[in-house]
This record gives sequence, C-alpha cells and structure tokens, in this order.
Amino acid sequence: MSNLDELKNDRRGLMVVLSSPSGAGKTTLTRRLLADNPNMAMSVSATTRSPRSGERDGIDYFFVTKERFAELETQGEFLEHAKVFDNFYATPRGPVEEALSRAQDVVFDIDWQGAQQLTQAAADDLVKIFILPPNMRELEQRLRTRAQDSDAVIAKRMSKSENEISHWAEYDYVIVNEDVETALAELQTIVAAERMRRRRQMWLGGFVKTLVNGG
Repeated sequence: MSNLDELKNDRRGLMVVLSSPSGAGKTTLTRRLLADNPNMAMSVSATTRSPRSGERDGIDYFFVTKERFAELETQGEFLEHAKVFDNFYATPRGPVEEALSRAQDVVFDIDWQGAQQLTQAAADDLVKIFILPPNMRELEQRLRTRAQDSDAVIAKRMSKSENEISHWAEYDYVIVNEDVETALAELQTIVAAERMRRRRQMWLGGFVKTLVNGG
C-alpha cells in the first residue's frame, strides 16, 4: 500500500440510511451492499422487547428494560427512537460514533420518522436514500411472492406504503428498484461518492499543506 493509500484511510465514516415501503427491495439491497463492503456494518438497535429464539444481545439487538431505555433516552444516548406497538426501539449513539471514528460506514434500516430524527442528530455524517418500486402493481406482487403475509396484512402494507412514499423528497437520493442489479450499482455509486466528500476526508488538510510546501 502506498503512502497515499494509507492517508486515504484517515476518513470519517458514513451513516447510510435506507428507507422504502415494504416490498420495494430494501432488505435485498442492504444485504448485497453489506456483502460487497467489508468495512460497513449494520446498525444494531436497542429494544425493550424480549429476545426471540436465536437472537443474541449486542448482535441482533441491545435488549434493555423499559426503565433502562427511559434512562438512556433522558441522557441523550439515542440518535433516534420510536415506539412500535408496545415496545420501544432506538439507535444507540455510542456504537455509531465509535464506528464512524474508525472510518467504518454504518447502515440504517429505518423509516422516514427515524430518518428525520437522525437528520437532526447527525446531519453531517448522514446520507439518506429512498428505494421506490417501479409501480404499485409490482410492489403488491412482490409482497405476495414473499408468501409471508395474509391478504389483510398485504392490504395494510399497501395502504401504509402511500404515506411512506409521500416522504421521498426528504431524502438525498432516490433509487427506483426495477432491476436489483441496476439498483445495487446505483447504490454503490452513491456510497462511493459520499465517501469522497471533502468534509469526510480527514487526511486532506495535512496533505495539501505538505503539497504547497513542496512536499
């Protein structure tokens, strides 16, 4: 590795938010993005719900009591939080900050409400990407192909998707996922460009100073 390559490793990590209506292909794109980028990790949420079979604390979720969750929220330890049915979910600030300082990118699978909170908490580190289906018929077909939900649940998801899609303009980038390979290539391009933003290149100041001094 050249000295320049070593210098370029000194950068600030990136927070990548992916949001979409259910069935638009966000989960598939997230898995492919993580598989292609070893220096990228999925954000681990804190939750007050009980662990399910096979789930591991600190790997799948940080499992905490409602009392502890409230304490952490009061102390400002969450970047974003939400209540889903009878349980609370949140993004712990500490692990994300640690990852970013190590030049590791962190991916977030959250909805538009979580994205709004992250924008307020850490806008400089954030890039928000919204995934759209090519049309609503295709979205419904993908939900049915998964064979995970009843007709009633699919109808509820389709109804909710209209509200979710209405927030597309709050995002930095929008990808229409008609073909997963094309969508993945567009996603990779966005991540590569965002990594190159000047404010994230911690090494540039010293490099330019050396350069103009004849180094």
